[in-house]
Amino acid sequence: MTAYLIGDITVTEPRGYEEYRQAAPETVLQYGGRYLTKAGTVQPAEGGWTPDRFVILEFPTMHDLTAWWESPEYRPLRALRERCAESRIVFTEGM
Repeated sequence: MTAYLIGDITVTEPRGYEEYRQAAPETVLQYGGRYLTKAGTVQPAEGGWTPDRFVILEFPTMHDLTAWWESPEYRPLRALRERCAESRIVFTEGM
């Protein structure tokens, strides 16, 4: 079953985040994932939610998603993102 990462990211250190932004996509591809959206225009529709940087990743399975999340390739990048941004991230299964 397809799995998705949905992230709402507020960048606090642009230079460090740029390093993350350049390196992360390769690791996503390595684990079978792909970006469905990243940093596009967000148009709030209801509820007052206005994310700064909105990201949706798709992986073939939840196992693939969590394998990427915990991978030796992504773990140091995740630490970099955590230093350079405030993130709200969820994983969910598709239909």
